[in-house]
Amino acid sequence: MTMPWPIEPMMAATGDLPEDAQRWGLELKWDGVRVITYVSADGVRGSGRRSTDLAGRYPELSGLADLLPHHDVVLDGEVVAFEDGRPSFARLQRRMHVARPDARLIREVPVRYVVFDLLFLDGRLLYDVPYADRRALLGDLDLAEAGAVEVPPSLHGGDRDQVAELLEFTREQRLEGLMAKRLDSPYRPGRRVDFWRKVKNFHTRDVVVCGWRPGQGRRAGGVGSLLLGEYDPKGRLCYAGHVGTGLTDRELEALHRTLAPLARPTSPFDEQVPREHARDARWVEPRLVGEVAYSVRTRDGRLRFPVWRGLRDDKDPHEVTRDP
Repeated sequence: MTMPWPIEPMMAATGDLPEDAQRWGLELKWDGVRVITYVSADGVRGSGRRSTDLAGRYPELSGLADLLPHHDVVLDGEVVAFEDGRPSFARLQRRMHVARPDARLIREVPVRYVVFDLLFLDGRLLYDVPYADRRALLGDLDLAEAGAVEVPPSLHGGDRDQVAELLEFTREQRLEGLMAKRLDSPYRPGRRVDFWRKVKNFHTRDVVVCGWRPGQGRRAGGVGSLLLGEYDPKGRLCYAGHVGTGLTDRELEALHRTLAPLARPTSPFDEQVPREHARDARWVEPRLVGEVAYSVRTRDGRLRFPVWRGLRDDKDPHEVTRDP
């Protein structure tokens, strides 16, 4: 069978740890960029949800050709940058938007490819093979901690003591959480499924950048905060709040350059923005997607105490939807 190309990643729903834990496997949730890699005698290619040229963006992936010289495989995983031993989405930002990084940037911000699934092996498509069996086949490839590639273990959910220890570890290390995957689950490209679940220690969500407000003091003359949106179930672009926390000077400068060509004279929102936020706003076309962490939502749907985590070019703005 010919190797499929490109494959759209399967996505997980957000939820709690399942009660029937013995039917599930657990993995760490990696705070990176989803990349599917295609390894054959022709070399290594990479694709994501919105791009089919990710191998050039992350040259570290080329090492897969040496690790798998006698196989044709398709792997699913995340590209992750680490800082102090923990995944750092903020650090990864320096690599995410560079199509052809130079040697200096690669040295300054090295990345690892964390592999957690196997979708194709030597002519065999594995979509309908249960997750537990796909993981076993992945383990047979012997990729664990080889160069810039690693295959972290999957923990059986039936061992409650180990599960409790793993959860506590993620909280102590300020990691995002766990992935719970049903052991008998198939792989369904492009779908969001409930047999893969994101079990988070804190809330994160995607937002659409719809405008910005000028900074004051040290930020005078540039971006001070971003005005955020999300689409409701009827397709209307709604105001979700504003964020200024978490933005570094480097990010503020880069955002100012990125937002300038997207300027528009009127608000892109389909509802009224609170006057105190709209008064000095600079509006932009709603084409950029970012990610924020936040505590809770207010009664009117605003994100409370959001912290900026960075832009994402692997998401489409119209996928950023508010729960009904």
